[in-house]
Amino acid sequence: MGWFKQGIDAAKKNDPAARSTAEIVLTYPGFHALFWHRVSHFLHRHHLYLLAKMHAQFWRFITGIEIHPGAKIAAGVFIDHGMGVVIGETAVIEEDVVLFHGVTLGGTGKDHGKRHPTIKKGALISANSQILGPITIGEYAKIGASAVVIKDVPDRATAVGIPAKIVRIDGKRVRSSND
Repeated sequence: MGWFKQGIDAAKKNDPAARSTAEIVLTYPGFHALFWHRVSHFLHRHHLYLLAKMHAQFWRFITGIEIHPGAKIAAGVFIDHGMGVVIGETAVIEEDVVLFHGVTLGGTGKDHGKRHPTIKKGALISANSQILGPITIGEYAKIGASAVVIKDVPDRATAVGIPAKIVRIDGKRVRSSND
């Protein structure tokens, strides 16, 4: 049950409004969605696809967070204000990632096999961002609110805009050709 404690610790670390463990366990939809995703993912790994999908859809209805049972999500991920989050089947999310409401980790409809993003350790994906296709968001990268990301983002970079552009790497401003 290490992932259970890591989920609580992630909420306490990333949400200054978290007052207690009981509050997180009883009222945080992101915590609930990730908790029940473990069951859906177990069923999916054991080729009980319909049951896994039905289970995931039930929790989507309850939490407002849609996570495909095939998605691979590490412990210590935090979904804050999760309404409208969508995580696709081949998405991979490493530990200590923070996702805000309205985030989509989706496909483009053009790819086969690995179709969804990989989000590396410590990344922060801001509200209403769309991360599309089999791309990688690097370790400790930050994606600005409402960004549409269709290309890889390197480690420790900040990307903003539609389509997203890298504006900082390691905290230093990246100059564009228009500067």
